[in-house]
Amino acid sequence: MIGIVHVTDEVLAPLVLRYGEPAELEWTGEISEREHALATYNPRRLHDVTLFILDPQERLALIRKPRFAEGVWRPPGGGIKPGEDFVAGAEREALEETGLRVRLERYLVASRAHFVYGPHELSWRTHVFLARTEDTELAPADADEIAAARWGTPAELAGPLRERLLATGHALWRYRVALHDAALHAMRR
Repeated sequence: MIGIVHVTDEVLAPLVLRYGEPAELEWTGEISEREHALATYNPRRLHDVTLFILDPQERLALIRKPRFAEGVWRPPGGGIKPGEDFVAGAEREALEETGLRVRLERYLVASRAHFVYGPHELSWRTHVFLARTEDTELAPADADEIAAARWGTPAELAGPLRERLLATGHALWRYRVALHDAALHAMRR
């Protein structure tokens, strides 16, 4: 089954006007059977929004999902539902995964990924936004989806967490590293 793309250029155009022109990232990589199953578990979803949420102390919100290997953390995010306002969907994902009320601040990265598994190719879009919160207590609402949430730093994401993701040897984590690198670079602009 081929997914229905509902986060279209038409949906994204007002976000670019409001939150700025994002850096573009193109990524292609071969993925394993397990990664292909993970990426296609919901065949109608071909995107995600990733949120770099900073609190008043400039700490970065990080999450762990139950299936993550030991020591793997990443910024929160998820899918925008069909018919859902993009900003409302991003805010909903932040609240579900971290318990934080956020406001989007900048559109950091628009990525087009091509995951290849044998004869299958999956085109995927990721939209990375910088968001701010005045909240300081992390309290994920969905304990089945989120094993833990904690505060980290951009430097930690660029250093030890980056190395941990690469050490897994998984293509989808290499993709996440490319996203994180591009987003951290865009934040410094």
